[in-house]
Amino acid sequence: MSILSVVRRCAALAAVFALAGTAAAQVFPGKTVSLMVPYPAGGASDYLARQIQADYQKQLAQPVIIENLGGVSGALGTQKVLNAAADGHSQVLVTPIEAMLAPFSLSAVKYKPEDLRLASLIATTPVVLLARKDIPASNLEEFLAWAKGRDVSYGSVGPGSLFHILGEKLAARTNLKMLHVPYKGGTQLITDIAGGQIDVAFFALAGPVPGMIKDQRVRAIAVTSREPLHAWPGLKPFAQSRQMNDFVFDIWAGVAVPRNTSDAAVLRINQAVTEAMKNPATRKNLEEAGSTIARPMTIQELDKFYAAEITEYRQLFKSISFQPQ
Repeated sequence: MSILSVVRRCAALAAVFALAGTAAAQVFPGKTVSLMVPYPAGGASDYLARQIQADYQKQLAQPVIIENLGGVSGALGTQKVLNAAADGHSQVLVTPIEAMLAPFSLSAVKYKPEDLRLASLIATTPVVLLARKDIPASNLEEFLAWAKGRDVSYGSVGPGSLFHILGEKLAARTNLKMLHVPYKGGTQLITDIAGGQIDVAFFALAGPVPGMIKDQRVRAIAVTSREPLHAWPGLKPFAQSRQMNDFVFDIWAGVAVPRNTSDAAVLRINQAVTEAMKNPATRKNLEEAGSTIARPMTIQELDKFYAAEITEYRQLFKSISFQPQ
């Protein structure tokens, strides 16, 4: 055999092995999947993740491990996923807070919203303004009357979070004096509202929040939905107030992966979440906790939805002249 033939055969074998290696690298799911919740355990995002965990791993035919890592308005856990291999096995349960608000508002956050790709939507949830139970107010008008002339403390899950931005927007609209108190996650924040250490906070109407309202551990002042909620007939939307008629915000939650994850892996995640969300018990639990189950979307529809959300939140930041901190 000539030297040229040997070289050609070696080159051919190298190409075969390279293709095999590439194919193996693209197999998803081929091992345990990590689903990052970028907050401490016990909050709304953690509740949602644990609701879908069993059915999601059944659909993927691989274990799904939930990892909790709070800090920097959810950016710490999100960045860990972005630093991992973009093979689908590292995922993050994401909302606009981590995907857009953190990189828009915090100079320490180095990723951009476009570094993530939304693989599925799970649910949407309106936001409620909660107050400590001894504040004598049960609606927006009563709260504004109580707050006038006071220094009102409001908590959030970190600078640049949606809850922080909504607090700033509320203060600007109503000329209230409001002091921002940031937390690493929602669990300690809502504990402090119930304990009276914080006056108010915006919070997703999900997870433990509905139960705490019903148990009268906190007061619900107003909700950010456009229309009144059937499950909460006494809770009025901000939008019913003339000065707050555009104060309408929903938090969506879904599963995201690094942007350069393959279409095949993203499609597989999308299909698995869609099937997992067909469980009647899961749907009932999430709906009773205040969430609306998202309609299934194709990955192409999700790309368009996510791009539109980035644009909308950029405009929100511009509307209050927010400067990155």
